[in-house]
Amino acid sequence: MQIVKSLLYFLLAGLCEIGGGYLIWLWLREGKSIWFAVFGAIALIIYGIIPTLQPANFGRIYAAYGGFFIILAILWGWQVDKIRPDKFDILGSAIALLGVLVMMYAPRV
Repeated sequence: MQIVKSLLYFLLAGLCEIGGGYLIWLWLREGKSIWFAVFGAIALIIYGIIPTLQPANFGRIYAAYGGFFIILAILWGWQVDKIRPDKFDILGSAIALLGVLVMMYAPRV
């Protein structure tokens, strides 16, 4: 159960970071309302809080989160920007996920 909870925190943090960044992108690059930036900033603040709920230390969490972020960014691009990942995107994401699983959930002595 602890691993599932941890993975959900990674997912939530990733959605807040990517979603918040995307809202700010839309405001600056696409000329959307300032409200896009406000909600984007709120999402980014929440993103900064969520990792504190993880059971590991700061460095390990952020290193592992980087691998998780790779997967989420590829999925975001596929679903939102309609850029289909190629075999190298998928392979790289799988390698990153393996790294996350090893770093976060391998038994420690």
